[in-house]
Amino acid sequence: METEVVPVIYVEDARRAVAWYERLRFVKEWEHQFEPGFPWFVSVVRGNARIYLSEHEGDARPDTLIHIYVDDIDAVSDEFGIPVDEDGLAGRECDLTDPDGNRLRVATRRP
Repeated sequence: METEVVPVIYVEDARRAVAWYERLRFVKEWEHQFEPGFPWFVSVVRGNARIYLSEHEGDARPDTLIHIYVDDIDAVSDEFGIPVDEDGLAGRECDLTDPDGNRLRVATRRP
């Protein structure tokens, strides 16, 4: 049986969050809202990585840290204008913070 873990992170504005995660080459997979005016719950995906973005207070706490492994760390560095830490614990890595204060450690695995 396959296993998949999907982190849920809190966002104040799902539309803004999706646009920010698109800069990391995630794409919106689906969105759900119980009825108009209620909070959004959105899935974004990049390859085998999936993150749920939730406007529901209580679904996740702020300041969450997620590790994401990619093959194109230099493209991430260029897109966000941040340096690559060549000696990071997770490999070559960049540390990012999304507009809602969630922390992402984006890395290329060590060979």
